[in-house]
Amino acid sequence: MNDSKDTQNDGKDCLNCCSKTPEEVTSVSSEDVVHEVKATISNVRDLATLRIEEMDCAAEEAEIRRALGKIETIRSLRFNLGKRELGIDADSNSVIQAVEAIRKAGFTPELIDPEADSPNLIEPEKGFWATWGKLLGALVLAVLAEALDFAFPDFQEINNLSMALAGIAIVLAGLEVYVKGFKALTQGRLNINALMTVAVTGAFLIGQWPEAAMVMALYAIAEAIEAKAVDRARNAIKSLMALTPENAEVQQPDGSWKRELVKDIQIDAKVRVKPGERIPLDGIVTAGQSAVDQSPVTGESLPIDKSPADEVYAGTINQAAELEVRVTALSTNSTISRIIEAVEQAQGSRAPTQRFVDRFAAVYTPAVFVLALAVAVLMPWLMGWTWLQSIYKALVLLVIACPCALVISTPVTVVSGLAAAAKRGILIKGGVYLEEARKIKAVALDKTGTITEGRPKLVASVMLDGEENKTEIEGIAVSLAYRSDHPVSKAISEKSSGKLKDVTDFKAVAGRGVQGAIKGKTYYLANHRWIKELNLSTDDLEIRLGSYLNAGRTVSLLANDEKVLAIFAVADTIKPFSTIAIEELKKLGVAPVMLTGDNEATAKTVGMQAGVTEIKGNLLPEDKLKEIEALQQKYGTTAMTGDGINDAPALARADIGFAMGAAGTHTAMEAADVLVMNDDLRRLPETIRLSQQTHTILWQNIAIALGIKFIFLILALFADASMWMAVFADMGASLIVVMNGLRLMSYEAAK
Repeated sequence: MNDSKDTQNDGKDCLNCCSKTPEEVTSVSSEDVVHEVKATISNVRDLATLRIEEMDCAAEEAEIRRALGKIETIRSLRFNLGKRELGIDADSNSVIQAVEAIRKAGFTPELIDPEADSPNLIEPEKGFWATWGKLLGALVLAVLAEALDFAFPDFQEINNLSMALAGIAIVLAGLEVYVKGFKALTQGRLNINALMTVAVTGAFLIGQWPEAAMVMALYAIAEAIEAKAVDRARNAIKSLMALTPENAEVQQPDGSWKRELVKDIQIDAKVRVKPGERIPLDGIVTAGQSAVDQSPVTGESLPIDKSPADEVYAGTINQAAELEVRVTALSTNSTISRIIEAVEQAQGSRAPTQRFVDRFAAVYTPAVFVLALAVAVLMPWLMGWTWLQSIYKALVLLVIACPCALVISTPVTVVSGLAAAAKRGILIKGGVYLEEARKIKAVALDKTGTITEGRPKLVASVMLDGEENKTEIEGIAVSLAYRSDHPVSKAISEKSSGKLKDVTDFKAVAGRGVQGAIKGKTYYLANHRWIKELNLSTDDLEIRLGSYLNAGRTVSLLANDEKVLAIFAVADTIKPFSTIAIEELKKLGVAPVMLTGDNEATAKTVGMQAGVTEIKGNLLPEDKLKEIEALQQKYGTTAMTGDGINDAPALARADIGFAMGAAGTHTAMEAADVLVMNDDLRRLPETIRLSQQTHTILWQNIAIALGIKFIFLILALFADASMWMAVFADMGASLIVVMNGLRLMSYEAAK
């Protein structure tokens, strides 16, 4: 079976996966399965999607992989533990075999109709007593059993009552564990269910029933606490979906407005959003001006002014005035939907540390099980212990052996890191990129749209016919520029203060500029070449122009048939925070390098202003690709930052590709490894710092998990360590690593 495209999510601790009892596996005939599969599976891609309610951690994913391992005709498996879904790329007959194999393994797979609505992403909160009532009852009974055994050790009737209370406590807290544990043992699998089943049963049989009850109750309570804590990380991104309203005001064919469900609103429909309301769908503003809080999507801290022709995103908040918006994407394809999908896919990509831990845990658990068996069998001969002492110490070892703290140490940290990044408007498309970003030694930066705004602005205007005529001359220039679609003309018309004049005989001359008559006199808004062709260039003018051209400015000149009247210099200006971001990169030990297709003069001007000293201009896409390879040779791990479209080859070749301004851009989401939803270059050093913090917490958690287990292994063998001390140690380690990993959720406040 081809595993090359398999994905793995984490979501919760493997302890969580042990707390849910599989629904009784109903006997389903092969004919029913065949009918169900053929009715649901995609005929185009041979991709079936199964929802498996009991599957929400890596341990259960491993069990399902083993169950499907013998079906060689399955091309790939795609696990999404966050949604408890499994995609199977195979023909219908193989899917039928897979469904049967999964059911035999103790799970209840349900084929999902691709045309049906997706299930709710966020699980509803259960009531207090539904979650905790049974567990607290089990704990009270276990404490009573322990108290009776301690107070009346020699009264048989009291001992019988204590044993009964302990038995009831074990059933209340651990029936689900027993069901899974016995199933795992019958299939020869040594997981946490098997370990707890053997340990608790063994303790009960050797007369340690109060401890057995206490172990099971504490285990179940700690597991529930962990589930609650880890759900914070799991739902951090999914909760974004709740930001979009359920209905919106939609304009009807007769011009009236009517509220409709957002999921039913089609593309090109016009919706009305009042102040204080959330924008229901991605779209383009058609009427109104307002400030919109985009922080849920782009991470921008300040509201953004929106006016007609501006883009808005679902889930953002209209603050100031009413807006009318033309819908450009369905609810299932909104920017927020794609953010959630990207993060879920990222959670399915295991980080290097996580892969290491999974491999280690696969060896660790059987090894400790063998050690416990050796203690039970050999210690009476080697150390002179009684058989009851040896068996009890072996059972303590089994409780300590639970690898859950170790297994959960990495995924909960990675999920928290991904969630923290997404809240800042940074979508990291896999745990591998989150962990590897700390290794970046060089960042290649595209100029246009990355360091600069990406659109020209008027930066200088010089009147050659005297300042007293400035208003008149600017009015002529603006009037000509306003009639042109050229970016340079737009920059002049947007920033100049002159009033529009009537223009006749307007003409745009390709590669030259525009001309027109104002009050019967012909004027030219021309480039340098056209002015020379019109024989209007002078030595003084050439000297003046040289200073602008050497600085990388684009120059337009206003002239009449007799002379040049004014010079207008246009440039692509640096973004407000680019200089700060580049300085932060340098402080992190990362070398910033500019790679641009623009000319050398412009590149050097912009680069020096931004603080970049290593600058390469006049680069074609294939040249940028070669430069990335050269940077990798020179510095090591190299990132590329661009718009995700023109720089696609370089983004793909770099160790990590950052796409800037990816909100609403499908191509950018495909091209890069990290998506910066706004145009803020400061998100690059933030990503590196977050990666460093994530790596630190990952190894803190591994050290905590292994350190606590090592200490209690020694205590169990050579000192007095009881079973419930062992379960406290194991559950305590799990809770510590979960809470430590969740610290990343507050990264924004702690950075």
